[in-house]
Amino acid sequence: MECKVKWFSGMSFIAETGSGHLLAMDGAPDAGGQNLAPRPMEVVLAGTGGCTTFDVVMILKRARQDVTGCEVRLTAERADTDPKVFTRIHMHFIVTGKALKPDSVAHAIKLSAEKYCSASIMLGKTAEITHDWEIIEN
Repeated sequence: MECKVKWFSGMSFIAETGSGHLLAMDGAPDAGGQNLAPRPMEVVLAGTGGCTTFDVVMILKRARQDVTGCEVRLTAERADTDPKVFTRIHMHFIVTGKALKPDSVAHAIKLSAEKYCSASIMLGKTAEITHDWEIIEN
């Protein structure tokens, strides 16, 4: 995996991923940023959410669950001093589908957290990560 990050202006940066996609990032205004894009640590949190949601959907599909939607809402706390690593992350999953089995949803989230989601497993080295979930029938 490769990525190139280039300083653009002020405290803005453009990342070009190995798959050829562009991603903008910017610093906070009090650090010289212009609030033009997400902060780099917001991107880390968003990537973690994407990683775990991907896993949960794939696991539920493989379990032949009729999943029609999956959302995770992440809230995080960071250390007060440098390096300001994540110290706590809570993930609230909202899984939508038809006749979803609660045990299957819980199992998918557990498998993602403990086996498949590289991002959350890596962040778990510095942060306490908790999960909860709800099912919405549609």
